[in-house]
Amino acid sequence: MSPFQVALWIELLAAGLGGLQGALFAAGERHRRIDVLGVIVIGLAVSLGGSLLRDIVLNQPPVVIWQNWYLLVAGASAILGMLLQRAFARTDRLITALDAVVMGLFGAIGASKALSLGVGEAGALVVGVIAAIGGGMLRDVILNLPISFLHVGTLYAVAAGTGAGTLILLAELGTPTSIAGLAGVAVTTSLRLAAVHLGWTFPEQRAIRRPSAPNGTVDKGRRAGNGRP
Repeated sequence: MSPFQVALWIELLAAGLGGLQGALFAAGERHRRIDVLGVIVIGLAVSLGGSLLRDIVLNQPPVVIWQNWYLLVAGASAILGMLLQRAFARTDRLITALDAVVMGLFGAIGASKALSLGVGEAGALVVGVIAAIGGGMLRDVILNLPISFLHVGTLYAVAAGTGAGTLILLAELGTPTSIAGLAGVAVTTSLRLAAVHLGWTFPEQRAIRRPSAPNGTVDKGRRAGNGRP
């Protein structure tokens, strides 16, 4: 299989959309009283977090540090997002749409880079998911919010994994890189938006109930704390 080569403009597009989405999200959290610098930091975290975690996992020099364009594009898009937030009365749909596209782009780029370095298919899938959800995860940590992919939600990591898996499968079948990547982005974006719109979620885990006695009551020794569970 030939190595994957991701054009710089595609990575910068992902970084720009990530910064825009992160800043819009942070600017909308008015009850937290986030200042201008805080909004920009959140935008940078969403924009660069996935790429940074991807390169750390792959033991590669982080491109967001070594190349100036990433920081410049991410910072400019974060500022733009902060300014645009005031122009929209409700930005939830826009933020969700941008989030889905950014996940798809970073997931495809991450899986592609992993494959180009000789990582196996399973490992490339993991790298793709990490790259896709890394920025959102850092955003949630900074804002002290529940981590999106760990809680009952709308198939956050599943959408990322499905898109990355689609790219990997098509690549193994000899599909050109551009087509495989586009298909991966489309699958992630579509699944994420469909899950949000239709409310698709995984079942919430429930506490395991203790067995009851034959008469339907809990054993008295266990209830009193005298028996072993």
